[in-house]
Amino acid sequence: MRKFKALLVAGGLASTAFFAAQAAAFELGVVAFQMSAETQARCANTVGAEAEKLGWEAQVLNSNGALETHASQLDNLIQKGVDGLILCMSKPVEFDAQFKAAKDAGIPVITISSGASPHTLFDVTPNEYIMAAEAAIYLLGTINFEGNVLLQRFESNTGARIRGSVLNAVLAENPAVKVVGEHSMARTKSWQDDVRNGMSALILQNAGNFDGVWASFDGQALIIDDLLKESGLNKGDVSLVSIDGGQEVYRRIKDPESMMTATVAIPFEDMASKAVNMMNQIAVEGKSKEELVPGPYLFIPATLVDKSNVDEFLQ
Repeated sequence: MRKFKALLVAGGLASTAFFAAQAAAFELGVVAFQMSAETQARCANTVGAEAEKLGWEAQVLNSNGALETHASQLDNLIQKGVDGLILCMSKPVEFDAQFKAAKDAGIPVITISSGASPHTLFDVTPNEYIMAAEAAIYLLGTINFEGNVLLQRFESNTGARIRGSVLNAVLAENPAVKVVGEHSMARTKSWQDDVRNGMSALILQNAGNFDGVWASFDGQALIIDDLLKESGLNKGDVSLVSIDGGQEVYRRIKDPESMMTATVAIPFEDMASKAVNMMNQIAVEGKSKEELVPGPYLFIPATLVDKSNVDEFLQ
């Protein structure tokens, strides 16, 4: 009987220790601004999976492209007192109040492809300036640096805006290339319809009068590719170049019926894993941000993908 009671006590202590360990698990809030965009879904889901590998509790949320939803989700996670936040494609300017509230509450925040903020640790991102230059110069190269192009922009995302600004600089130095039409995506919640409506009108208005199309991200390019095919164009008639990377884009680069010509592939899964690893080192192991990341950005290299190397990326 005494031995049985001892086993019960030992089992109780083990159980208590187990539940204490569970209660002490690091709680990570993960918020993506719009997971209907494949890249954001890849980012957020990888963060959640990597966090769970560490035994953390990860709450992955999708703001569905709505500013008010994003703000509310951040407010709730801060009020809940999570141990850390990793945000995919957030907007530091629009949510400065939430970022500051997190910092004031002692909650470390790492963003991914969002832009810098004085209230966050850093932003994990490819070098947008390098990627933008690669994409712009590649597009112009496909038309021998002369001819007409259509542009699909997106100004309310930091990375996409930088891509457009660098494109402007490249175009300014190549006056033989003319912009005959451009559309700027204004909506985030119904962005696919926005792009489809804007670009279908430009393609119709400029039929037979453009040689290339530039899109600020691949999700836009996929919609444009469908519109170009619907208009009767064949691969090689025009060039279509954008930035992000993903299996559907790689498949279309390979597809003889697609206009998709090239993309600059961002390693979203690697960036997400790096963000979790850095959060662990800083928030759990106690390392200082300064010894890990010098400045507001942690840059991860990207790779230009076209027909010459697409097979290396197709799964």
